[in-house]
Amino acid sequence: MQTLKTTKTGSTVRVAKITGMGAVKRRIMDMGITKGVEIFVRKVAPLGDPVEVTVRGYELSLRREDAEIIEVEEVSA
Repeated sequence: MQTLKTTKTGSTVRVAKITGMGAVKRRIMDMGITKGVEIFVRKVAPLGDPVEVTVRGYELSLRREDAEIIEVEEVSA
């Protein structure tokens, strides 16, 4: 399964699953990243950390470790 960490810049994906546990998963969900929501990957920093995304109409920067636990699928056009 593809993760948000491996998604290319300019892609729109849909969250399939959040694999994290406990506080980390709760924090990600509190930011509005839940199953089924669409995420647009705006930028990835040169060293891969952080990943800048647009979710639910606002800009969000995620650490590489957080992006790695978000499993996504491509949105069909």
